[in-house]
Amino acid sequence: MQTTYTNRVSKTPFGFINPQCYVDFGIYFLIINNLQTNPSVTYHVYIEQFAPSSDPDYLCTMAERRNMLSVEGLTKTYGERRLFTDLTFGIQEGERVALVARNGSGKSTLLRAICGQEPADSGRVVFSTGVRHGHLRQELELQPEASIMDTLYIGDSPAVLAMRDYERAMAEGWEGDRLQKAYDAMDAHEGWNFEARAREILGKLNLHNLERKVALLSGGEKRRVALAQVLLEAPDFLVLDEPTNHLDLDMIAWLEQRLASMGTTLFMVTHDRYFLENVCDRILELEDETLHSYHGNFSYFLEKRAERRANAQAVQERAHRHMKRELEWVRATPSARTTKSKSRLDRFKDIKAEAAKRLQEDPLHISVVPERLGSKIVELHKVKKGYDERVLFEGLNHHFKRGERIGLVGQNGTGKSSLLHLILGNAEPDAGKVVVGETVVFGHYAQEGGTFNEDWKVIDAVRDIADWIPLKGGAKLTAAQLLERFLFPHAMHHQFIRLLSGGERKRLHLLRILMRNPNFLVLDEPTNDLDIFTLSVLEEFLMDFSGCLVVVSHDRYFMDKLVDHVWVVGEDGKTTVRDYPGNYSQYRAMRSTEAQLQQAAQAEKKRLAQTSQDVEIKGDYSERLSYKERLEFDALEQRIPELEAERDKLQSTLLNEQDHLRMTELGEQLGKVTADIDAAEMRWLELSERA
Repeated sequence: MQTTYTNRVSKTPFGFINPQCYVDFGIYFLIINNLQTNPSVTYHVYIEQFAPSSDPDYLCTMAERRNMLSVEGLTKTYGERRLFTDLTFGIQEGERVALVARNGSGKSTLLRAICGQEPADSGRVVFSTGVRHGHLRQELELQPEASIMDTLYIGDSPAVLAMRDYERAMAEGWEGDRLQKAYDAMDAHEGWNFEARAREILGKLNLHNLERKVALLSGGEKRRVALAQVLLEAPDFLVLDEPTNHLDLDMIAWLEQRLASMGTTLFMVTHDRYFLENVCDRILELEDETLHSYHGNFSYFLEKRAERRANAQAVQERAHRHMKRELEWVRATPSARTTKSKSRLDRFKDIKAEAAKRLQEDPLHISVVPERLGSKIVELHKVKKGYDERVLFEGLNHHFKRGERIGLVGQNGTGKSSLLHLILGNAEPDAGKVVVGETVVFGHYAQEGGTFNEDWKVIDAVRDIADWIPLKGGAKLTAAQLLERFLFPHAMHHQFIRLLSGGERKRLHLLRILMRNPNFLVLDEPTNDLDIFTLSVLEEFLMDFSGCLVVVSHDRYFMDKLVDHVWVVGEDGKTTVRDYPGNYSQYRAMRSTEAQLQQAAQAEKKRLAQTSQDVEIKGDYSERLSYKERLEFDALEQRIPELEAERDKLQSTLLNEQDHLRMTELGEQLGKVTADIDAAEMRWLELSERA
């Protein structure tokens, strides 16, 4: 928020800071405008709340950095709808700032206004001199006839400009200083290895056929091309609008590491809460047209936001009590007012406005009673599915149980959506069969979202499915109440669907599915384009959902909260669907442990093989084994099957174990047993040659 301050200040390379304010109030006054040294001047400054770990050293670090972006008094309206009013904030060099807000609050509009792609009604945006900024937009602007690789050469980044100058120099036969400048620019901006860096980034984003035209790409592939383009430009200030959309889980992990290593100043909008936790060091929350700043990651944001809302609730309750007393006075006072009475009436109006503020509460549990689910739900019998002579998966057997929650993961193109369509009965398997019970009522949320009558109002779209759904205890949840729970306030119920944002449309599509009261939910990327507040509501709903759930999502936080085991499609290029117990993080931990064990076993096998080659075996191998060697040979023939049985038992136990410490212990035991088997088999081969 913005305020004025007239106390004594001290100068730093960053601006003017009053250190005493930190001691007294736990806050800093950060001044980013050009100020005079006269302490009597009224200064316009920012009040920023810092994390407990952000001691004065943090301020000193920030003071040494230049201000990259200043936003002052920014206001934007669409018709009668005001998105934000008088927004003022700054971003320093090296900061990684995230903007969070509800769908329809104007997040993408604010990013476009900052990047100069959409005018604001008032206010100004100032980038520091020489700062290059790049913007990954939700609405892509790629040339359809260009190839993937050609798209990366379109733009005005320093590397691209240097390559154009160099190509022109070669074509026109430049000489002397002009040619030398072209060479120097190629060196300075790494133009020589531009294509190698481009291929590396595209490979990480699973884009390999680089001659394909943009017009032939899917929406997700176009999104990844645009992300590669902006990463390759390596601007000083990077603006990202939902960068994790259409990325699989491995790509998101790579992007986290990439952004952390780039050292670029970031300003982003994302719903991925682990991404917020691991990448961001500051979060701005846009709520009720006002901006709140939190210096910390997502965990700190949740903690401080809860404190702020609790304080606001206390203020509102005090205003209610005060208003009640004032209301009694108003009713009891005669109509002939004195001047003093009129001023008190004016205060009463202010108190009434404060008391009337409606704080949107955190989502409550919604105990919906789904349709009854019989003993036979969905059965998969040796199911096989392929595409264009390529087998996606085969030999899949599974009988769903009541309340089962499965998370489906795998790289793009491995067949996750195909498996969902088989479960839903929308496609036939190439081999095997899918049996669906008579009592199953599917609810299917598709990636592409739903289609609506643009002339409908919001509540009409929900009532088109049902007027109410049953709750536990015989109560009912009406369409209007469900809209309220999923953050559609009453004022939006009669708003036309054509006025909704993309995220609001996805939310409405989800509500139509839930309104059918299904007992088997199949959700394909339900978290795309939903804000973190809607995701919290959806998670609460699904945690109380008593039916079956199959979900495909690249939101790791979402998967961790909801699933109890994970199906992996196309793991290591195999056509089997592997089942891992536990949530997504436990699956990743198990995969990491398996990879470490595999590396250790390969290293041990290589060491033993090297040892057997280096050691000179004395004696005549044509001679019979000695009595002692014969006993050893017989013992090995019994010992090896015992070791293999012990290995299989440990592997089975490891797959069903959820405790990380126990998993590590079992992994160490498995590694030792595997090494013992390799050594025993090597010795058995040596003795068998002589036997």
